[in-house]
Amino acid sequence: MNPPIVSSSCPITLIGGVNPASATLSEVLSIASLVVAADGGADHALAAGVSLEAVIGDMDSISKAAQDAFKDVFHPITEQDSTDFDKALRHIDAPLVLGVGFSGARLDHELGSMTVLVRHPERRCILIGEDTIVLLCPPQITLDLPMESAVSLFPMAEVGCESDGLRWPTGGLRFAPDRQIGTLNKVDGTVTLRPDAPKMLLILPRSALGVTVQAMLQDDVRWPARAR
Repeated sequence: MNPPIVSSSCPITLIGGVNPASATLSEVLSIASLVVAADGGADHALAAGVSLEAVIGDMDSISKAAQDAFKDVFHPITEQDSTDFDKALRHIDAPLVLGVGFSGARLDHELGSMTVLVRHPERRCILIGEDTIVLLCPPQITLDLPMESAVSLFPMAEVGCESDGLRWPTGGLRFAPDRQIGTLNKVDGTVTLRPDAPKMLLILPRSALGVTVQAMLQDDVRWPARAR
């Protein structure tokens, strides 16, 4: 287990290297006012006038202006075997992390971020894009979403997922990225999901952010850390 650099009993906003839209950042800050930057995310915080609890990363993407502004909260991690998102997430201890600035640019970076969610299942995190949100589905989650809303399940490895409230039930299915996936499902009632392993990504419309945050904070049952 990595010792935390930042610990909080409240949700934390984590800003990545892709410049988030101002409306997105404002919405997320209204939910989680404590902010950490992953490397170059510090430049976006500086431009938005946001104070930081910490800057975590290998510091190869941050400007001199941001280095000077946040030098008192710098936490360099120089190893090159993980992304800055990985470095930051594994050193934050909070009930929930809301990540902005990790999607909308390079696809390989987005895919890398999805992998980090699975690599650290004990760190509950929602990544927020302009159109969708994505999270590692916890052991159980119940969501009151508008009827017909899109619900996509994408397995990162073999995993089962019992469900209620979906138009196409998932019970009894074995999902895997090279076989069965669960994208483009629809809400048909109160949705409850119960994956049997920390391997299932849940992708929802951006409008579902508030409901999802509330559901995650109400039920803090979480996956254990992976054995290293």
